[in-house]
This record gives sequence, C-alpha cells and structure tokens, in this order.
Amino acid sequence: MDLSTPTPENIHFMIEEIKDKLRMVNADAMRSETFDTEQYEDLVYLYELVHKRNAFSPSEMEAIVAELGSLRK
Repeated sequence: MDLSTPTPENIHFMIEEIKDKLRMVNADAMRSETFDTEQYEDLVYLYELVHKRNAFSPSEMEAIVAELGSLRK
C-alpha cells in the first residue's frame, strides 16, 4: 500500500494495522475517523515503528497508545 499520500483510506489502514499488531482490547477507542491528515507524518512514523517490531513491552504499548491518543482530533 502506498502511504505517501495523506488520505482517509491510508489513515484507516494504518490505524487498523496498529490495532491488530498491538492486540488492543478497546479497539473501538481508536477509530480512524478521529484522526486528521494534519498529523499524518506522525501517524506514519508510529505505523512504521509498530510494523517493524514483533513484540512490545507493556510500557511501550502504553506509550504508543498515549501517542495515538494525542494525535486524535
């Protein structure tokens, strides 16, 4: 998937991939509609970080979720 363009579809794809990778329990809290293209580069950075790793410590997961929360509208 080409993530070079900040589109709602790309945001949806990245959020869903992050939720799956982190196995988020409350995944409904991270709906792609709550993210804006203004923070697209930050979202791509988080997506790439999560995508590259196989496992996360609880504190790393907490930090990623907190960062996602700060990027929401």
